[in-house]
Amino acid sequence: MKNQFFAAALIGLTAAFGAHTANAQEPQRFETEAHAIEVTTFASGLESPWGLAFLPDGAMLVTERPGRVRLVSPDGTLSEPLEGAPQTESFGQGGMLDIALDPDFADNSRVFITYAHVEGDVAGTAVWRATLQRDGTPRLVDGTQIFRMNKLSGRAQHFGSRIVFAPDKTLWFTIGDRGQGERAQDATDHAGSVLRIDRDGNAPADNPFIGTPADDLIWSIGHRNPQGAAFNPWREELWTVAHGARGGDEINIPKAGLNYGWPVISYGRHYSGGKIGEGTEKPGMEQPIYYWDPSIAPSGMEFYTGDAFPQWQGNVFVGALKFQLLVRLTLDGDKIVSEERMLEDLGERIRAVKQGPDGHLYLLTDDPDGRVLKVSPAS
Repeated sequence: MKNQFFAAALIGLTAAFGAHTANAQEPQRFETEAHAIEVTTFASGLESPWGLAFLPDGAMLVTERPGRVRLVSPDGTLSEPLEGAPQTESFGQGGMLDIALDPDFADNSRVFITYAHVEGDVAGTAVWRATLQRDGTPRLVDGTQIFRMNKLSGRAQHFGSRIVFAPDKTLWFTIGDRGQGERAQDATDHAGSVLRIDRDGNAPADNPFIGTPADDLIWSIGHRNPQGAAFNPWREELWTVAHGARGGDEINIPKAGLNYGWPVISYGRHYSGGKIGEGTEKPGMEQPIYYWDPSIAPSGMEFYTGDAFPQWQGNVFVGALKFQLLVRLTLDGDKIVSEERMLEDLGERIRAVKQGPDGHLYLLTDDPDGRVLKVSPAS
């Protein structure tokens, strides 16, 4: 890609390659409404970490937006960057993005990665499938691109993108509007959509737009920039959380074939202060189940099912970049009935939140010297 395309958005590569171990650090204690908790650094030395996936043995794979995938051992040691990752470039909000394990990972060792696919002066969100090998030097092999959004552009923002596997083993992922809001209303354009594919990149037979002029892979449209998604294990439905503009961050439960309104309706305003679209509602367009105004800049979402924090069971957690905190949301069915803002004194932009095999929460900090943070019950 030509240098001028990135001139306004490039970030310096500051992370050193090679092994790093978690920094020695005293736990930070916080009191929350339900539990006293401790936050410790589990791993450090990551440059703008974006996605996190736990392996069966407690190790994890972490993506770094500048274009790397690392294996983090159960003691917090980082591997060298794994060979075999897809090629990408870090610009604006693009680069190496989310990562998830195949539902049959125990048998096939496959992983799936979203990233910015670059062609000359244009780019777009893509999905890569590869096999993780850990005999000798950890690496990714047999990598192949199984999806690339159908209309690339020169914009450097709003790539999405989170990957979620459903119980039926279909792969759901999000793509932002790429900074061109009108594209989110076009059901032939992947921008501003939630998409659903099988593990080879094909459209499942029950996708909503099959047999219509719209794109077969699209599940729902009208999304601005969803950077959080998780599957509700109790109601067996996908939830997403998306950035608004100046206000209007949204949590949605995307339904097949429906339109979630961006940029025709929104609870936010343009950064200039001007009105967005036609207001907050319109027939034929869905309402969010929850929104924030002002914007917290949400990224990452996780439903808590563990035993380490009994009073958090059934809650959903969302990271926040702008407000530098972790949000805990209490649910009643598909309604959000209360919100607690946590970890504000950390002063960290929270990019991702995941429940570990131990039932603790793990957070990625969005920083040139990023960390994996572990949230545990206070001792």
